[in-house]
Amino acid sequence: MEIILGRTAGFCYGVKNAVENVKKELEKQDKLYCLGELVHNSVVIEKLEKSGLITIDKIEKAKGNVVIRAHGVQKQIYEKAKQMGINVLDYTCPNVLKIHKTVEEYANKGFYVILIGAKTHAENIGTISFCTKNSGIIENEEEINKVVEDVNKSDCKNVLIIVQTTFGFEKFNKYVEKIIKGIRNKEIIVKNTICNATKVRQEETAQIAKRVEAMIIIGGKKSSNTQKLYDIAKRYCNNTQIVEKREELNNSIIENVKKIGIMAGASTPKESINEVIESIQEQIGKPKNRK
Repeated sequence: MEIILGRTAGFCYGVKNAVENVKKELEKQDKLYCLGELVHNSVVIEKLEKSGLITIDKIEKAKGNVVIRAHGVQKQIYEKAKQMGINVLDYTCPNVLKIHKTVEEYANKGFYVILIGAKTHAENIGTISFCTKNSGIIENEEEINKVVEDVNKSDCKNVLIIVQTTFGFEKFNKYVEKIIKGIRNKEIIVKNTICNATKVRQEETAQIAKRVEAMIIIGGKKSSNTQKLYDIAKRYCNNTQIVEKREELNNSIIENVKKIGIMAGASTPKESINEVIESIQEQIGKPKNRK
């Protein structure tokens, strides 16, 4: 049996930066507060919490230092932390920070900002807070007409279309095409802010899935980018499973197959990938039951 592991599997730069910086801080102090989950992976969070990381849901619960997670937070959080005298350790992904700056700049110029992405995702909750009331989020195709109607009714002469860093590339292009067709008499600027690492990872996932008989996606259950990898893999390889830990692996999908593909989300640690591979190898090496 051949195991094909994606070259782009595992931590992206933004996640690696956040995790490594928190580890360094925990070497200097017994406990450290983080507003929201640092990254969307329970394996990573559990390990950091054992070292003293405390995840909080409100800035008011922080004391001394507070970490801003990789997905970023709302604009008002920074202002509140300053008022409370809390030192902010901002480990927001640089790509997300760039989006915050962009939408704020365009919103201040009077643009209507359309953000394509999941409404409840931490990244987008943060991003939309840097806009004015002339903004809208499109999560799925059914919501396009409503937002387009709102744009056409607004006094804004210009529109900015921007997207969540981990959104599906093909879906983004499809949505943009439909949005542009519906908007009347307004100048439209489109900025594809999908992280390049996300795009490359999605493309590699599709390539591997086309070549194998079984596909395993490793990543957190709350991870948006991991779920998209699963959706892409499933499109080309029906025999696809998503797991966060080796214990979740359904060995039945790897029985009697010659090629297995493995890809991991941007928040998946190397240890989780290695453990899943080891589990597969152990299963392959087991002697078959004889009657």
